[in-house]
Amino acid sequence: MPWAVGGLRLGRAWVAAPDPASLRARWAALTGTEGSERDRLFRPTRTRTPTTGAAALPGRRSPSTARFADAPGPCPDPVRVLRDPFDEQWLLPDQRLIDTARPELWRVLDEHQLFTVETPDLLVTAHLPAGRLGRIRPLHRRPGGAEPNLAPGLLPLLGERYGGPVTPQDVLCWILAAGRPGPRGYEVPLTGDPGRWRAGLELGHRLLAVQLRGGPGAEPPRLPGGRRPYVRSAVPAWPDGLAYDPETETLGLGAGTVSPVPRGAWEYEVQGGTRVLEAWFAARTAHRDPEADGLEALGPAEWPQAWTSELLALVTTLALLADLAPERAAFTPGPLLPAAGLAAAGVLPPPRWARRPASVLDHREEGPGGQFALL
Repeated sequence: MPWAVGGLRLGRAWVAAPDPASLRARWAALTGTEGSERDRLFRPTRTRTPTTGAAALPGRRSPSTARFADAPGPCPDPVRVLRDPFDEQWLLPDQRLIDTARPELWRVLDEHQLFTVETPDLLVTAHLPAGRLGRIRPLHRRPGGAEPNLAPGLLPLLGERYGGPVTPQDVLCWILAAGRPGPRGYEVPLTGDPGRWRAGLELGHRLLAVQLRGGPGAEPPRLPGGRRPYVRSAVPAWPDGLAYDPETETLGLGAGTVSPVPRGAWEYEVQGGTRVLEAWFAARTAHRDPEADGLEALGPAEWPQAWTSELLALVTTLALLADLAPERAAFTPGPLLPAAGLAAAGVLPPPRWARRPASVLDHREEGPGGQFALL
């Protein structure tokens, strides 16, 4: 996957939140002020201030491309993003508020797109990653899934070696099954054994379905009957903490309880040894921290029911990934395709153009102040 993009840098935490209502409230609070108070709430950086001009994000209706200080416009509809590992939140899609928005990613964001994020375990999401997660590699270089972000010549070569057509998603599934972090980055061995290829695809498709929670139009994977988490005691108006009882496999949210929550889900960690469930809960209670200030302190007064549903889905995802972890750790690719063969076929090294975004400017994009670029 030659084309890689650095992660989005938001520059100010208040432009993202676990619920869209908080973002609309923050927009209203910001646009209802002026002068030094607006500057304080905005949290200016060298890249973005209320007087900085910025273009509209591709594919999004910007409320305005005038300077924010002059004409903020109406609140843009929040969009779903991957804020942290396995944590789907919401973002205000206004480039005037985001330090580095990566317009090239917004241009290829559609229902066909998948993004891989380079972490030790490699994340895959259908949402735009918006945080300090790692380098982002889209599966497709153009909207509509028209061109895979793969080394040119790789798909036909693999199809010939393995005796059948190979799709871009097949390669992604193989990466999930066989790829491992290495000293040069995330390394993906290619097997020379068609049998190992098919075994890797079967495992990779299961991993992908779990990470995508089924994906568009598909039923999300579930734990076996009797192992599915349910709310046993109602979550209070605001839970005062998160706790886990390994003996009863019960997750406590204040006086509320969810069970069964497998130990593997509770102990699931990501980079830096952070437990996913604890980080997820902390993100939803951050606005209640006494040290929270400005727009970041605006959040729901009561625990939204939607968050409980998201928690049940997250527990299921983590439990299924924990169940698959031993099988993935034990998977080996067998005999490898020699690098010399890939080079002889023209697959390696990929050409320089494959490392850059494709030109997908098929319509005019509004620049700062309502101007349009001449191409």
